[in-house]
Amino acid sequence: MQHRWIGALAAAWIAVPASAAPAKPVPPPGISISQGAVRLTVTALSDEVLRVRVGDAAAPEPEDSSWAVPAVRRRARAVVTPSANGFTTAKLAVSVDPATLALTVRDRRGQLILADAPGAYQRGSIDPADSGFTLRKAMPVGQHIFGMGDKTGGLDRAGKSFVNWNTDAYGFGSADDPIYKSIPFYIAAGAGQPAYGLLLDNTWRSGFDFGHRHPGTIEFGADGGQADYYILAGGSVAGVVRDYALLTGTAARPPRWALGYQQSRYSYMSSAEVRSLVDRFHAEHFPLDVVWLDIDYQDHNRPFTVDRAVFPDFERMVGDLAARHVVTVPIVDLHIAAAPDEGYGPYDSGLAGNHFTHRRDGSLYVAPVWPGASVFPDFTNAATRAWWGELYAPLARAGVGGIWNDMNEPAVFQTPSKTMPLDNLHRVASDDFAPRLATHAEIHNVLGMENSRATFDGLLALRPAERPFVMTRASYAGGQRYAATWTGDNSATDDHLKLSVAQILNLGLSGFAWSGADVGGFTGGPTPRLLTDWFAIAAFTPVFRDHSAKGVPRAEPWVDGAEELAIRRRFVEERYRLLPFLDQLADLNARTGDPLMRPIFYDDEAMLASGCDASMSFTLGGRLLIAGNPKPGGEQPYTACLPPTAGWYDYWSGQKIPVGSQPKLTPTHGQLPLFVRAGSIIPRQPLVEHSRDTPVGPLEIHVYPGPECHGELYDDDGLSLAGAVRRQGLTCAETGDGKLRVGWDAPRGRYRPWWKSAIIIVHAADGERRHSVTGLNQAGAILVTGR
Repeated sequence: MQHRWIGALAAAWIAVPASAAPAKPVPPPGISISQGAVRLTVTALSDEVLRVRVGDAAAPEPEDSSWAVPAVRRRARAVVTPSANGFTTAKLAVSVDPATLALTVRDRRGQLILADAPGAYQRGSIDPADSGFTLRKAMPVGQHIFGMGDKTGGLDRAGKSFVNWNTDAYGFGSADDPIYKSIPFYIAAGAGQPAYGLLLDNTWRSGFDFGHRHPGTIEFGADGGQADYYILAGGSVAGVVRDYALLTGTAARPPRWALGYQQSRYSYMSSAEVRSLVDRFHAEHFPLDVVWLDIDYQDHNRPFTVDRAVFPDFERMVGDLAARHVVTVPIVDLHIAAAPDEGYGPYDSGLAGNHFTHRRDGSLYVAPVWPGASVFPDFTNAATRAWWGELYAPLARAGVGGIWNDMNEPAVFQTPSKTMPLDNLHRVASDDFAPRLATHAEIHNVLGMENSRATFDGLLALRPAERPFVMTRASYAGGQRYAATWTGDNSATDDHLKLSVAQILNLGLSGFAWSGADVGGFTGGPTPRLLTDWFAIAAFTPVFRDHSAKGVPRAEPWVDGAEELAIRRRFVEERYRLLPFLDQLADLNARTGDPLMRPIFYDDEAMLASGCDASMSFTLGGRLLIAGNPKPGGEQPYTACLPPTAGWYDYWSGQKIPVGSQPKLTPTHGQLPLFVRAGSIIPRQPLVEHSRDTPVGPLEIHVYPGPECHGELYDDDGLSLAGAVRRQGLTCAETGDGKLRVGWDAPRGRYRPWWKSAIIIVHAADGERRHSVTGLNQAGAILVTGR
C-alpha cells in the first residue's frame, strides 16, 4: 500500500512534459576502465581539474546532476592525449593501474600530486555500520589539510576526523562535530608536494578521516549516493581555491554596507527599542550600517509576519533607519507555522501549492519549532523556491536591506536527532535533475543551501537591479553563490575567539569568503576585556556583527564604560577608513575566488613549515597582516609570524621591519599588532559613520616601497548588481637615483568615484612623504625624493 502511494505521489509531484527532460550530455575526454564489478571513470574538465566516478561496472551511468557544481562548470574544456592506462593534459599526467584501479596524478614534470592508498574503493562508508562507499588516498608525512567549512578543531584538519551532517549545534564546543554546514571539500598542502583540493560531490551524510584512524591515509565516504568527486590540482593553495571557485561559483557580491559594522541581539523587542539603539550609536559617533532583527519582531514567531503590538510602525521604522543610512535585516526562518483556518497566508498558499515536505506514509510532516507546530517547504523543487521568494514582497516593499535565514539545518525541536525523519520525502524538480522523489537522508545537507537560494532568487526577482544580501546558518558546497554565513551559536570565551579565526579562514578557503562570527559570543556574556579583544579582531574579518542571546549580558559597544567604548570605536573606525581597500578585495573575490581574509600561508606557502604559532594571525588580501595573540587573554610575549620572503612595515607607526625578522610582541589591552607587506599600496578614506556616507576630503594612498610594488583602486555605487565600476592600477618603483616613482594607470570603467583628489603617503625609513594629487582621472606619476 505504501509503495503504491509513493508511486502515485511521485506521479503527482514530479510530472513534467517530456520536452523538459534534460538532454544526455556528451561524455567528456578521459579514461574509463573496469576491473571486476567496479568501473572507474576519470575525465578532464580543464587542464588541472579532474572528475572521478567510481561505481558498479554493470550499472548504467548515473544521472549527471549536482547541487554543488553548476552544469556549465562541468563541461570539459581540456585537450587530452591518451597514454598507457591514462592520459595527459597540458598540466597533468593521469594513470590508472588496470589490476587495482588505483589512480595516480602527477604534474607534467613527474612530481606526485595525489595517489590512491591500498583499498582505494570499498563498499560501505567509513562507519562500518552503514552502507555506502569509502575511498582512500595516500597522505604523506607532514601534509596539512584545510577547508571543510566551519568545522571546529583548529585550522589544520590533519590527524582529525569529521562528519558532514548539518546540525543545530547551540553552544557548541571548540571540538564538537558536526555543526551547521557540510562542505565536503579539503585542500592538501605541504609535504614537498604541489597542493591539491578534493570535492566529494555527494549530499548524503559523509565522513572524512585525515590520518586519524589510519596514519598515512585519507579516508572519505558517504552513507549513500554516488562516489563522484573532483580533484583540483591547482599546484598551490591559492590555485586550488581559484579552481574551486571556477567549479562551484564565486561568492555572491553583497552590497557595500555589508562591510560595515552590524549590531544584533536576540532580540530587540520593539520599534521603540530599535530607534533608541540607533539614536545611541549616533550620539556616540560610533559607525553603524546594519541593525538585525531576531524572531521577536514577528507575530508569534511566524515567518513573514510582524507583531504590530510592539512594531506598529515597522515599515516607517525601516524607512526612517534607511534615511539615516542604517539598513534593517530581519530574520526569516524556513519553517512555516501549521495554522489552518487562521488566515496565515504562507501556510494557506503553501498548502494549496503543495509546497511542503511529506512523511513517507503520505501525510504532511508537522513538527515543533519556534512558532509551535510547523511545516517545511520543499526547497529542492523550483516551483517551491519561486513561491518562497514571492513571500518576501512585503518586506522588500518596506525596504529591508537583506534577509537572515536561520534554523535551516533544518532544526526541529523535541527530537533526539534535532531534525526531521530520514525517510521523509522531498520532491526534486530543479536544474538538470531528472524529476524524482528523494529521502531526507539524501537532501538534509543541501536543504539549507536551497533555502538561501530561494531567498536570494526571490530578492533578486523583487529588486532585479540590486545585489541581494542573504545570511544563512546551514549550507553546502557551492552555497556561497547565494549567501554569506556565520559560525553559529558560539560562546563568550577566549577559546571561541581563537576558534572563530580558524573557522572564518577555513570558510574562506571553502568558498565562503563572506563570513563572520557572533562577536563577543552568542552565549554566556563576555568580560569587558574579551569583548574589546573580539572587536579588535573582528574589525578585520569579512563580516563584523555583534550578536548576543537572551538572558545574557548586553554586548553593545558602550556596555562596559567610556574607556572600553573608545578602544572599540577606534578599531571600528579603522575598518571604515580601510573601506576602499576592503572594497577592492571584495571585487577581487568576486572575479577570482581569492578570499578577503586569508591564512598567512595563502600568499606565502613556505609558512606552512615555519613552526611559528600563527593560530591567531591572518592577512587581508595578503597585504595587511593581523598578528593576534595566539593565547587570547594571556600576557606572555609572542612572535609575529611575518613571512621572511618579504619586508614588512608596522601599520600603526609606519616603521619598516627588517627583512627576515620576526618581532617579539607583548600583549597590551587595546592594541592589536598590524603589519603591511613591503610593495603594497593601500587606499584609505576619511572617516564616515556609515558606509553610504560620502567621505569629505581626499583619498589617501599609502605606499609601502618594496619589490613588485602595486595596488589598485576600485569603486562602484555599492548596491547595483551590474552597474558601472572603476578600477585603476597603482605602482611604485625605485628609479636608481634615490627616488621613488609612484604611478597610476588610466582608470578603467565609467563609474565616477567620490574622490576628487588624493594624498599619496610614502612610508620611508626616514619618515613619511606626502604629496597631493589631483590628476587621478588619467595616467600619471610623481617622483618622491628624500628616502
